[in-house]
Amino acid sequence: MSVLHSLCLPIVLSAVVVFVASFILHMALPWHKGDYGKVPDEDKVMDALRPFNLPAGDYMLPRFSSNQEMKSPEFAEKLKRGPVIILTVLENCAMKMGRSLGLWFLHLLIVSYFAAYVSFHAQAGGAAQRRVICLAGVTAFLGYSGALWQMWIWYRRSLKTTIKSTIDGAIYALLTAAVFSWLWPH
Repeated sequence: MSVLHSLCLPIVLSAVVVFVASFILHMALPWHKGDYGKVPDEDKVMDALRPFNLPAGDYMLPRFSSNQEMKSPEFAEKLKRGPVIILTVLENCAMKMGRSLGLWFLHLLIVSYFAAYVSFHAQAGGAAQRRVICLAGVTAFLGYSGALWQMWIWYRRSLKTTIKSTIDGAIYALLTAAVFSWLWPH
């Protein structure tokens, strides 16, 4: 019997439970309210950037074109003068959540699928609840939190935000493990 067939219910239900939990953490509680700071004189900054008509994407300022340029005194001066910025530009439109929520739910299904896959193949069906909780929980935690620290290391994302998002991932992993433990085939 395939993992998807025998564990379809816990995969989908754990994704739904985590989806609801993420809504509560991000929308109902003040937990993530301070994740992004406000730029001083926001209107002036936006007015200054608007003429460049930047397409949606990720940018770095200053950005070197070659290793030679990176080592040049001119580039060092740009870094020293600042500001040094990593910038994500979104499309100019109202904040539409439908696509993001749909992709988030797909991500939750994928993480739950891999938690099921690892748990199922590391043991036989009917395994002890403790083992299911451990395997599904650790796999889900890695899926939800593993890559967050790369953003802190390489792109200097806020440590506070990284820690809060890692705690979110631990909560999501515990919920995933609980659903798997409850609905694991015996």
